[in-house]
Amino acid sequence: MKIVTQVKLLPEAGQAAALGATLRTVNEAACWVSGVAFESGVPREYELRKHTYAELKARGLGAQAAQHVIKKTRDAYTTLKANIRAGNLGKPGSKRRDKARSKPITFRPQAAQPFDDRCLSWQYDAKTVSIWTTAGRLRGVRFLCSPDALKMLREHRKGESDLIERDGVFYQIAVCDIPFYLIAVCDIPEAEQYEPSGFIGVDLGITNIATTSTGYRAAGRGLNRHRKRQLDLRKKLQAKGTKSAKRLLKKRSRKEARHSANTNHIVSKTIVTTAERTGSGIALEDLTGIRSRVRLRKDQRTPLHSWSFHQLGQYIEYKAKRAGVPLIYVDPAYTSQQCSECGHIDRRNRQSQSTFACRSCGALMHADDNASHNIGRKGETVWTAGRESRVPATP
Repeated sequence: MKIVTQVKLLPEAGQAAALGATLRTVNEAACWVSGVAFESGVPREYELRKHTYAELKARGLGAQAAQHVIKKTRDAYTTLKANIRAGNLGKPGSKRRDKARSKPITFRPQAAQPFDDRCLSWQYDAKTVSIWTTAGRLRGVRFLCSPDALKMLREHRKGESDLIERDGVFYQIAVCDIPFYLIAVCDIPEAEQYEPSGFIGVDLGITNIATTSTGYRAAGRGLNRHRKRQLDLRKKLQAKGTKSAKRLLKKRSRKEARHSANTNHIVSKTIVTTAERTGSGIALEDLTGIRSRVRLRKDQRTPLHSWSFHQLGQYIEYKAKRAGVPLIYVDPAYTSQQCSECGHIDRRNRQSQSTFACRSCGALMHADDNASHNIGRKGETVWTAGRESRVPATP
């Protein structure tokens, strides 16, 4: 199982200048390679290398950096093609889809650049790295991380690490405070999966972030209020338009995302810990494409598109793999309309956002609790069906 670990670099002023110049150079080169690929019909990586490698070397890039620039560009086009095929950029003939296909892919000056072990080495005891730049090899660049992150890097780091710059502003001081980060890939062995005694159904939502069939409910009131405050503040600062307002906007640009991610980490850890303690599996709804299927009023669209259900699902998934907890995805169809007591399905059973009243047996309960029980039951069915033999009986 591959997860990433983030460490913050603490370069001196001269080192920070070299790192910033390197990112700008490689991303400018990536934009040029992208233009060549677009004009050539996006050839394979080997063919693209024949057209661009010599020029990249002439621009001052090292051999490995040039290879990574070409691979990064080709991977970007592969991702674009996959998104188009999956319909993530709209239906054929849509304005967004045509726009994405009509011009070369571009890279931001601070976009991530991959480094492998040939151009980046780690000194864990000294908490420093040695990294290639366009100004030469930088040695002794300090980094900062937690003890747990350092242990994970020492034991499981494998493969490439990405250098990124976030909201960089140069300061003329002895130690530069430009936020450079290294995102390292760690390959962690998965725990052995046990046979579950049952499944915990998890109903995901906006009003309640997650509701489980064990009775746990993570209310979304605080997170939704935080998002509303951030939205109102952004509107005020954007309307003001002064330099100080723009600085504050830049400073707070990822505040909401960090708060949301922290909340999802807490919720996912609670769910996985409960499943591990009780020997149960976890059943999640497969909500792929829900934003394109749902039709809402204008005032409801912002909460829907701010809903980070996919991130929460990813957090639950990787935490479950590390703990050996079985996890499956089920079809969410009718889970909010079906009675978990008698199985009767009717749209009118869902009287409001929070109230479920079965028109057949009269069962009355919270709507999210009812849906979580249905999801858990579906999880058991899917798990059992997957374990059953499909081999015809011997006559």
